[in-house]
Amino acid sequence: MAQHFDSVDDYIAQFPADVQDVLQEVRRRRRAAVPGSGEKISYGIPTVTLGGKYVVYFAGWARHISVYPVPSGDDAFQADVAPFRAAKGTLNSR
Repeated sequence: MAQHFDSVDDYIAQFPADVQDVLQEVRRRRRAAVPGSGEKISYGIPTVTLGGKYVVYFAGWARHISVYPVPSGDDAFQADVAPFRAAKGTLNSR
């Protein structure tokens, strides 16, 4: 049975300290890049919201952190994210 988390803090707390550090850094960068964005748990993982809409999800795994879906962007953006692309709509950082 999947775990239920009431908050992003609860979700992050389940991981070892080194993974928690990375997930907290994802949060910090999101807050800096998108002031006014929020967060909640949806589909059992952290979800970034903006203007009441779900924008992007991120999750911790045993050997990587994932961000999805990957937004479309210009050629420069696509080149920047290419090394991290795991699937059409997923970025992984190991």
